[in-house]
Amino acid sequence: MAARSVLGTAPDSASVAGEWARYWQYAELPDLDLLRARYVRHTFPRHSHEGYVFGTITRGIEDVGLPGGTVHAGPGAVVMINPEVPHTARAGAPEGWVYATLYPSAQVINDIAADTTRLRGTVGFAETSVLDPEAARLIGEVHRAAEEGNALAADSMLRIMVARLLSRHGSALPARVPRSAGARDAERARAVLESRMAEPPTLETLAAELGTSPFALLRAFKKQYGMPPHTWLTDARVRRARRMLDAGIAPADAAAEVGFTDQPHLNRHFTRIVGVPPGAYQRERARTYKTGPDSSA
Repeated sequence: MAARSVLGTAPDSASVAGEWARYWQYAELPDLDLLRARYVRHTFPRHSHEGYVFGTITRGIEDVGLPGGTVHAGPGAVVMINPEVPHTARAGAPEGWVYATLYPSAQVINDIAADTTRLRGTVGFAETSVLDPEAARLIGEVHRAAEEGNALAADSMLRIMVARLLSRHGSALPARVPRSAGARDAERARAVLESRMAEPPTLETLAAELGTSPFALLRAFKKQYGMPPHTWLTDARVRRARRMLDAGIAPADAAAEVGFTDQPHLNRHFTRIVGVPPGAYQRERARTYKTGPDSSA
């Protein structure tokens, strides 16, 4: 299955001036999302993922902003981001960056860890960027195999790549236990925002409901989740909208359901965080499922 552009006009050539991207899912590997793209002006705001991120840059430089600083990743580098780690991304060079990224679920990674290592619990990676041309090649091979419809090769290359990185850089992640009153307030605030996503309270109202002050809650939430409540809420709205789009709900309906003022509002934030517009994202999802193993097409 050949890649196609959803931002620019040339799907596979990094020599064109415009940006292009394809965010999709291979039906045979439902717990894995794939992105291939070239970005120049596009910047990803602070956000996080429920699963893992493995990306390799083939041209240019990507600057990844993390809690510990900025990582400058170039060709041959593999970027590894653990679940729920807030980060940003933007071009680190005038020509932007071209990359291939894999987004496997936490279950996929932990199953591979249980099968190939002695790590137990939730596993993660202590380093964010490593120079590993072989792992970078394997990421590209997963994309190539998926695009060619070769499920055996795609699954095999994914597992070999993850096992390689786990053996060199993997560790067990410590459990996050809210010990302080501030951490508990942050978790309670998150629960309120999740339950009232379409009509969230103001910071002052939320703090009053929780019995704390606005600035104390702001500091505690940012410390716990790496971003202030309003930024976290935008990210959470996009996540929920993605699940709705996966279920076939129209973008306009998803926008209203999660609390965006209208579809253009959803389009703007969805594109910034996911990397492609919601309509293109949904079309790729629909095309993926129609070409899956149970399709009569």
